[in-house]
Amino acid sequence: MPETKTSLLTLEQQKKLTLTGVTSVDAFSDTSITLNIGGVKAVISGTRLKVVAFSEGSGNFAATGEFVSIRYGSVKGSFWRRLFK
Repeated sequence: MPETKTSLLTLEQQKKLTLTGVTSVDAFSDTSITLNIGGVKAVISGTRLKVVAFSEGSGNFAATGEFVSIRYGSVKGSFWRRLFK
């Protein structure tokens, strides 16, 4: 059975976001940030977004701005199928 990695997302007053388990930051602008979280793509949308920290070794990620949405999509297989397995 493959090892399951955990990820924790914290959003404080829609202005500060921290996330663990991030594999890579694929793209970012002041309105969108695209991340890879263990094979799952996450797209964060908002305004005045700024990546303030990312450690590839630990997987810790932090950003500030005004967050509007966080969407998860599958990169490898179905995220929902793996979540509710």
